[in-house]
Amino acid sequence: MAPIIAIVGRPNVGKSTLFNRLSRSRDALIDDRPGITRDRLYAPIHFEGRSLTLVDTGGFEDFGQDPLQKEVRAQVAQAVAECDRVIFMVDGQQGLVPGDEEMAEVLRKSRKTVLLAVNKIDGPEHDHLAHDFHGLGFDDPYPISAAHGYGVKRFVEDAFRGLDSPENDRVDPNQIRVAVLGRPNVGKSSLINRILKQDRLVVSALPGTTRDAVDTLFRHKGREYLLIDTAGIRRKARVREKIDRFSMIKAVRSLDRCHVALILLDADEGIAEQDARICGYAVEKGRGVILTVNKWDLVSGDTRKRDLLERAIERKLKFVSFAPRIHVSALTGQRVMKVFEKINAVYEQFSTRIGTGVVNRTVQRVIEKHPPPKTGRGRLKFLYATQTRTRPPSFVIFVNKPEIVHFSYERFLMNQLRESFELPSTPIRITFRRR
Repeated sequence: MAPIIAIVGRPNVGKSTLFNRLSRSRDALIDDRPGITRDRLYAPIHFEGRSLTLVDTGGFEDFGQDPLQKEVRAQVAQAVAECDRVIFMVDGQQGLVPGDEEMAEVLRKSRKTVLLAVNKIDGPEHDHLAHDFHGLGFDDPYPISAAHGYGVKRFVEDAFRGLDSPENDRVDPNQIRVAVLGRPNVGKSSLINRILKQDRLVVSALPGTTRDAVDTLFRHKGREYLLIDTAGIRRKARVREKIDRFSMIKAVRSLDRCHVALILLDADEGIAEQDARICGYAVEKGRGVILTVNKWDLVSGDTRKRDLLERAIERKLKFVSFAPRIHVSALTGQRVMKVFEKINAVYEQFSTRIGTGVVNRTVQRVIEKHPPPKTGRGRLKFLYATQTRTRPPSFVIFVNKPEIVHFSYERFLMNQLRESFELPSTPIRITFRRR
């Protein structure tokens, strides 16, 4: 595993800004308000030919009245415990405050190597502001500006020097990327925590707890998975704050980098229109879909509720009828690990490659048995068919007049290809082209 460097400090001192600069990404959400980051965010970085892992953490502060703050502090403590080196960030403009001293005490007890970064120092004329922090008991502080880059190069060289990464630290080419999506408070973070058997993600009854898209590597039965937890996707009319809008955008964008989308449904609340929209996002992106009905423990003994849920899924989510379904309870652990059997099956079909000869013979056999209906605009002739890509399986069928292919016949062909190639659980795509 690559060496881990954790960035810690009070809220709003610039941890996420530094994280984004060093990882050359925008993975961490940034806002002027404190407390935006809650979970631990990981990013691979490269320094002088070595692979390292950078961790962003939530702001470390007193519990106060915030019910989530205890969870955030636990996430910070876990990041410090697992890392090889700590970047302790403070606010040079604000000066030394009691919260910095409390964080410093925690870090001294950890016995980890700590580099003190005094942020918001925009130029050498303000370097003197870093002197206030000598009293924290660490080596000389580094005046930097995470936003503008002042002092960052020298700081990074010192922070990362001496950390060796193993030669075999590479991304597994067979890794399956799985995004967990759903409405707010359906149990996405709880499901991942149950899978990992640890409190990897902050969980609360308050909707909107998760804001960033949080990646976690997990190995199960010899296979590597990347689990992507996402913010709850609300109806647009209910999104009033800028940070919530960005969280939703990141959640939807997680579909761009996943193979399979676990779409969580709430068995107790039933199926909402927003569930259909989320499924629609996944279908548009051409991702494998697994309908994961969570909180099954709340309805398993109620026949009427189960029947209503079944009918609602069949009615509102009919357009993803290809998606397998599993009933789980993140709270009790019921059937949670069975999810991986579904993921593996969907991924295998999602990655299927069919030879051109087989595709041609299959299409020819189908149209001979069920020729397309005649139209007043001429006769449709099928000339050639081939698979052009995988993930999802995509086919191009060359015809004389693609504009007269009726959508109902296209759907019929799609179902026939699913059946013939044994692809019942993956989306497939067909494109008609003129030769």
